[in-house]
Amino acid sequence: MSNEAMNITVTGRHIEVTDAIRDFATKKIQAIHIDYPRIVEARVVVDVQKDRQMAEIVLYCADHITIQASTVGTDMYASIDETVTKIMRRMRKHKTRLMKHYRPHRSESIRKLDETVYQEDVLDQEVDIDAPEDPKPVRITREGYDLRTMYKEDAIMELEISGKPFVLYRNARRNVLQIVYRLSPGEYSIIELGNELKA
Repeated sequence: MSNEAMNITVTGRHIEVTDAIRDFATKKIQAIHIDYPRIVEARVVVDVQKDRQMAEIVLYCADHITIQASTVGTDMYASIDETVTKIMRRMRKHKTRLMKHYRPHRSESIRKLDETVYQEDVLDQEVDIDAPEDPKPVRITREGYDLRTMYKEDAIMELEISGKPFVLYRNARRNVLQIVYRLSPGEYSIIELGNELKA
């Protein structure tokens, strides 16, 4: 996953930030290929005090996650490099916590998980305009989709990591197409598509 589109600022204390330092720090952060947490903004502060070369990086990520790390050394480039390594280590810890939270044991069921089966023609039904309740809107998005076979626990984890509104997948246990989406924090629903869509 590329982070080239994020906003990156590099500022200096007691040092003028050269183009070389700015480019080095920017490329290092853009090269972070961790899909969770998603980086929104990055701020880099470099500081020189006598023989101390300090680099500090603060990442502002999705889901209100802020990750910060700093390194003090004798070489600015080495300090930046080591700080990026620390940042990546902490990002992996966030992802590991998420995976542990949303990956229950295979023999366990996920709590608060509603499953509903819909046939393909559910969207073709006519809407009664005299019904007491307004019909729920249907949002249709056409895009390419990489259909994968996985367990529902893995689909939920992918939903949380990717930030997508839903995940379409083939259930590895039952070989049926399912869509999982978020109802509220910690609550999910699964729509199982009709038998005619199994093939």
